[in-house]
Amino acid sequence: MTQPSAVWSLSGFGDEVDPDPAIQAAVLLALGASHIEVRSAWGTNVSELEHDAVLRLKDILDESGLKVSAVASPIGKVDVSLPVDHEVTRLRQIISVAKALDTKYVRIFSFYRGEEQSQEDIREAVMERMSALSAEAAAHGIVLLHENEKGIYGDTPDRVLDIMETVNSPALRVAWDNANFVQVGVKPYTEGYAILRPYLEYLQVKDAIAATGEVVPSGEGDGELDATISALAADGYTGFASLEPHLASAHELGGYSGPVAFGIAARAFAGLAVKNGVTLA
Repeated sequence: MTQPSAVWSLSGFGDEVDPDPAIQAAVLLALGASHIEVRSAWGTNVSELEHDAVLRLKDILDESGLKVSAVASPIGKVDVSLPVDHEVTRLRQIISVAKALDTKYVRIFSFYRGEEQSQEDIREAVMERMSALSAEAAAHGIVLLHENEKGIYGDTPDRVLDIMETVNSPALRVAWDNANFVQVGVKPYTEGYAILRPYLEYLQVKDAIAATGEVVPSGEGDGELDATISALAADGYTGFASLEPHLASAHELGGYSGPVAFGIAARAFAGLAVKNGVTLA
């Protein structure tokens, strides 16, 4: 057994547990989490939460003792043909939510393309929009976390690197998702870790089977999570590990697991963490 050498803050997507934030908080605390990642509350996405609801959510989380690791926004999960200001305007609302919940991190994506378009066709438009979003975030002291997601421009390590190098902003960093890489035919650690590690600031925890794309608990798929966790620990990573199990269902704006499956995912990840000398706190 490896002696603990790193401490990571454990978080998770609360709405994968239950729509009710009070239940979300109770389950996450029972699993040893100190933080929660907020994507929706009471069935309403963060991009549409009214200010009063955000304040009510903050009160619930404060009472539970949970802090917010990130706001998991849907920014950039739209067609790239929409005007630049469309997502910048939505980001302003999301930033107000992040500020109210006392987190500096906002998860985003890098746009879908039309059926007749190639990734290269949309590259310039993507970079224009990602640059505009990053400038808006920087102006408010927010760090955007780009999640590699199937179907968007930044779905493979090379294109994620292209975004990071082209935008070249400290307000834009990588939210690393092993399962999503598997689902686009990538071996995450083997093919992506070395080039993206300088930008990797947030770990989203899920695994997947390459042959089917099915999402499974950590270590049960082809996501090379063991190697990834080991390398991050050796590199001195001390950030968040956010559970996003997707074990019951997945849809355009997220996924659902339920308390039992969420617990299975949490315990599977905890086992890999211990094996690699990582303490989850």
